[in-house]
Amino acid sequence: MKLKSIFYIILLTLICGTVSPLLAKAPTTPKILFTSRRDGNLEVYTMNPDGSEQVNLTQHPALDLEAAWSPTGEQILFVSDREGTRDLYLMDADGANVRRVLKKKIKEWRTAPTWSPDSKRFAYQLKDWNFIKGGLYLGTFGEEHDEFIAKYSEPAWSPGGSIIVGSIAQEPAVQLMFINVHTREVEQRIPSEELLFQFDPSWSAAGDRLAIAGNKHPIPAILDRGLHRVWKDKQTIYIVNRDGTGLRQLVEEAGRDAQYPELSPDGSEVLYTQGFVALFIFKVDVNSGIRTQLTHTGGDFGGDWFDPGSALPVSPQPELLTTTWGEMKKENSDGRK
Repeated sequence: MKLKSIFYIILLTLICGTVSPLLAKAPTTPKILFTSRRDGNLEVYTMNPDGSEQVNLTQHPALDLEAAWSPTGEQILFVSDREGTRDLYLMDADGANVRRVLKKKIKEWRTAPTWSPDSKRFAYQLKDWNFIKGGLYLGTFGEEHDEFIAKYSEPAWSPGGSIIVGSIAQEPAVQLMFINVHTREVEQRIPSEELLFQFDPSWSAAGDRLAIAGNKHPIPAILDRGLHRVWKDKQTIYIVNRDGTGLRQLVEEAGRDAQYPELSPDGSEVLYTQGFVALFIFKVDVNSGIRTQLTHTGGDFGGDWFDPGSALPVSPQPELLTTTWGEMKKENSDGRK
């Protein structure tokens, strides 16, 4: 009888451990994830889209940062060094049930995670200080194997599921490149003559536009620290159509450099970070240009939106466009563009 009781206890523990992620609940109202050092080290926070109700989710002495909502909002993928080096972790939407994504530890950093739209896979940037293994990697949740794809950084998985966009250094510029997840072929790029340096891509929920950080100016020939700071401060936020047309600047170059843009689920606003030592999070209305400051502590950056009314379906939708940058959209059967 005693053995039977022990068996049931073990079975119940296994069942609870297996289903606990499924019981995680998504936020019932729109929320923004961001990173803050206001408590003395980097922590993952949430807030409302107006900047109110800022809550520390991680509350851990380690560095926790770069958080990203799962497509349906039940889980959060983030970066932490709580086991020695920066690696990928999962937690529920309320900060509970923290666990490592990959068991194999490495000395390099796993950073900049992004979800596949079906929530089954993830991509990330491996930072290798020896410049040998670094680049874009793909993995599958629940499996230990991950796969090197290309020498990309800052990946962002498209809502359609077949494209990952990331930055790649191509002297004398840094360009956004689009890689097909299935064929591993580079499909698109934004012309470098329009915007020399392109960073931090963020897709619209519909997959028809991207918000990016960019700099139109060449790096000073003399890499004096002061001149480089002046160049960096010209980095700002842009929006561009999926087919490469309509590049538009959203934030003025005046002031400190702007980075980490993130389109809202409805595409009407872009979240971004601005500052140098003191970092603050803002949002800008795509149509009116009205800017709103959301945080005021001076140590806040990054961000990822979630809106329960705009949550992605479990199955990804086909890509809206697969032509190269600069090509015109093909006409539909009814003659529309």
